Amino acid sequence: MIYSLKGIVQELTPTFAVVDVNGVGYYVGISLQTSQNLKQGSDVLLYIQQIIREDAHLLFGFFTKQEKEMFNLLISVNGVGPVSALILLSSLSLAEAANAILSGNSGLIQKVKGIGAKTAERIIVDLRDKVGIFGHSEEKLSDIPNNKIKNEALSALEVLGISKRISEKIADRILKQNPHFSVEELVKEILKNI
Repeated sequence: MIYSLKGIVQELTPTFAVVDVNGVGYYVGISLQTSQNLKQGSDVLLYIQQIIREDAHLLFGFFTKQEKEMFNLLISVNGVGPVSALILLSSLSLAEAANAILSGNSGLIQKVKGIGAKTAERIIVDLRDKVGIFGHSEEKLSDIPNNKIKNEALSALEVLGISKRISEKIADRILKQNPHFSVEELVKEILKNI
């Protein structure tokens, strides 16, 4: 069983990375949270969850042990596969996911693509007693400044036919790095990153 990979980021996208470990490239599924912490060409240590199926050996990588622990909790719930768990971890921070589970906020969990009402309720029932450690450690996306600029940029992109859900995640990442962007600069950067 592979526990971690230490190497160089050979390829990087929002959903997967290829980590070169002594000349062997490992394809690793990642969340947006992990992707934001990686840089192509730089050294990395990813905590790995290996899932072996009849037809595939899959690797999922996480920048922190906490994210890996949350991933494993999520996939332990009946009806939540690894892809759904990664989408949830890409849509919500660890604290947001944990707080939604602890408070029974199934509406927030259902906003995640691919998770319906029954699955959201199952996640809450199964994990409520297990996610307390994640509930107050991470910053929340709502803490990001410039919500007015972000909202104007997202509205402009919606007029262009770009889904708000896709552009919002990219906008949050860009504003973390460049909090003083104007609406125009933010729209341009989001378009480059889609």
